[in-house]
Amino acid sequence: MGIEDKLKVLGLKKAYDFLAKDPVKNTPKVINMAKEFTGGKFMNGHLSAIENIFNEPNGNWNKFFLSLFEDIDEGQMKVAFNNWAINASVMGLKKQKEMSQKHNCNVPWAILMDPTSACNLKCIGCWASEYGNKLNMDLETLDSIITQGKELGTYFYIYSGGEPLVRKKDIITLCEMHSDCMFLSFTNGLLIDEEFADEMLRVKNFVPAISVEGYEEATDSRRGAGTFQGIMRAMKLLKERKLLFGISSCYTSKNCEVIGSEEYFDSMIEWGAKFLWLFTYMPVGNDAVPELMVSAEQRRFMLEKIRDFRQTKPLFTLDFWNDGEFVKGCIAGGKSYLHINANGDIEPCAFIHYADRNIKTSTLLEAYKAPLFQAYRAGQPFNENHLRPCPLLDNPDKLRKIVKNSGARSTDMISPENVDDLAGKCDDAAAKWAEMTEKFWDAEKGCTDMDRCRACAGCMDK
Repeated sequence: MGIEDKLKVLGLKKAYDFLAKDPVKNTPKVINMAKEFTGGKFMNGHLSAIENIFNEPNGNWNKFFLSLFEDIDEGQMKVAFNNWAINASVMGLKKQKEMSQKHNCNVPWAILMDPTSACNLKCIGCWASEYGNKLNMDLETLDSIITQGKELGTYFYIYSGGEPLVRKKDIITLCEMHSDCMFLSFTNGLLIDEEFADEMLRVKNFVPAISVEGYEEATDSRRGAGTFQGIMRAMKLLKERKLLFGISSCYTSKNCEVIGSEEYFDSMIEWGAKFLWLFTYMPVGNDAVPELMVSAEQRRFMLEKIRDFRQTKPLFTLDFWNDGEFVKGCIAGGKSYLHINANGDIEPCAFIHYADRNIKTSTLLEAYKAPLFQAYRAGQPFNENHLRPCPLLDNPDKLRKIVKNSGARSTDMISPENVDDLAGKCDDAAAKWAEMTEKFWDAEKGCTDMDRCRACAGCMDK
């Protein structure tokens, strides 16, 4: 980075104090600073989307933005601004683009990794209960992944598992070692106690996404008696300390009416969550239950509900599949993110358990340039209809070809899954969703039937 760029970054990082004095008045000015830094070459999509929020002073997104300054600890807001908005998004995206062009490969905005396969619960249908604590990446390996990632421009790291907070001491250590990064963790929340919440407040660059899939009866029936109340206690601790947190929900054929209900959204807001990360059930693994996959009608129901609620509910909501329109298709394979499991296998996606490289024997860059990730890069987007982004759920033939042509192997150590068997479980759902979306998808205009909130458009503007 040249002297001029360094001065611009220094100015952006000092901009938070200016922003916090009057967010409504000063945010557009900070956005203009960010645009100047990027030179108008990229990021304009989501910078302009944020700017548009302030054209509607009484709009839902404006109210949500202002609530962050009221409800979240000032110190954590400043760290999040510097680490996520500046390092990961402004500086990081610029460097990722440069590295991608230099090495002719995808370079991700975020890396999802599993510190351990161990978990404090044994939820029905979860593979972690089978793996137990057999798989772990040690602190040195996790540190190496982050260090390598930063060299390529990646400053956002997400933990999954197992239950990542089984390793909460190491997670705090990594927050300290990489104070310029932002960390998020999918967690069941039960290991969040007062001591850990105080540590979160101290380091300020760690944010939990707590798994909640409805209310007490549904949660406890799958995860065990007392789980829901434990989650409520964890969220209360976080809210009391004004710590930023969100919720992760998986919708299935059995619970999507609850997950997509106004009552549930209002509950999450009352609990103190500021974001919701939605996933749908994927039939991954030989013991998967395809009956839990949502129907085309249920998937459309969720798509419509989420876009409606974005207009009225102060909760930032992401839908991993149905938001494909806003990120131009599939974001896996390093286009915007990838997954490294607890055995070190470098997978294109958390739901695609195939790999041709392992972090124990390959660098991140070597994996990005290897056949599996190159096949993803060559195939993206996997469908011009961006409401059908996924090479598994929406275009299963694409995944068959990728895995076979790249020579990738199954990373399931207990029961390796043949890609034809995996893709076969999605063929029918993919065909029905294709038939439904063709009715309202226009190759040039996008979603013409459910085109509501575009405030999140361009969040992966690469």
